[in-house]
Amino acid sequence: MATYQINVNGQTKKVDVDPGTPLLWVLREELKMTGTKYGCGISACGACTVHVDGIATRSCVVPVSLIGNRKVTTIEAIAQDPVGRVVQNAWVEKDVVQCGYCQSGQIMSAVALLKATPKPTDQNIEESMGGNLCRCATYVRIREAIKSASQQI
Repeated sequence: MATYQINVNGQTKKVDVDPGTPLLWVLREELKMTGTKYGCGISACGACTVHVDGIATRSCVVPVSLIGNRKVTTIEAIAQDPVGRVVQNAWVEKDVVQCGYCQSGQIMSAVALLKATPKPTDQNIEESMGGNLCRCATYVRIREAIKSASQQI
């Protein structure tokens, strides 16, 4: 066990965990922030996507010991971000969600995309969102929501 202080959604949080504990489990089990979902555990589905210093990151494969002073943003705080708010509103506008399980990771990846590329092409969207899987296959609506959000940014 080791003690870590990590910045999550603008607040410093102290946790006592094994250094190899994935960030996902620190968020969900230690900090009780369950918006970030467990999907595959091997960085293949994107359900666990959070931002680390603004970069979309698969939290299931990042040990908490590697976070250091970097800032972690989760779905719980994405509406506080102007781009995040626009993306969430676009998700509602386009009625993207079906079961909803993957959607927090989808939104986190979409926000990272739009911050890096405010006017993405279809190819940009496909490349950026390709690692986020949706069992309900809401991909068409996700693409529409990203395009709608990009027009509002």
